[in-house]
Amino acid sequence: MSARPACLRVQAHGFTVTEVLVAVAICGIVGALAYPNLQEHMVRARRTEAQGALQRLMQQEERYFTLHNRYVAFAPDSTDDDARRFRWWSGTSPERSGYEIAGEACDDRPLDECVQLVATPGTRRVDVHYRDRQCGRLILTSTGERRASGSDPRCWR
Repeated sequence: MSARPACLRVQAHGFTVTEVLVAVAICGIVGALAYPNLQEHMVRARRTEAQGALQRLMQQEERYFTLHNRYVAFAPDSTDDDARRFRWWSGTSPERSGYEIAGEACDDRPLDECVQLVATPGTRRVDVHYRDRQCGRLILTSTGERRASGSDPRCWR
């Protein structure tokens, strides 16, 4: 029989240092494997958001063309009243956007005939830390051409 009374006996509860270290190591490994996938998902989500913004802006350009028989060039620092009606960021606000958008004449045609919308990732006016190394700038033209400056041909799937 024990020398201590039953009310003074202490039972150890909790985890050993080894158990805690194993749990921390497992969490670290899972986190290291999941983080790149999370980053890739975030880039794809912002890219999709920019593509939607480009399509909405192109619809706005086409409506303007129907009324005025020309397209509008626009940029974040536009002073023209017509150009200021075009939203130059891709997200809910400039600070929360990954892309800055500008409208300009197509490379080989005048603005009266063709407009291209260019979404540039991570400028000083939007989230400067955002990068889309896979696709780079997204471009949509009034002729229906969709392209990107990056190396991946699947940027507009």
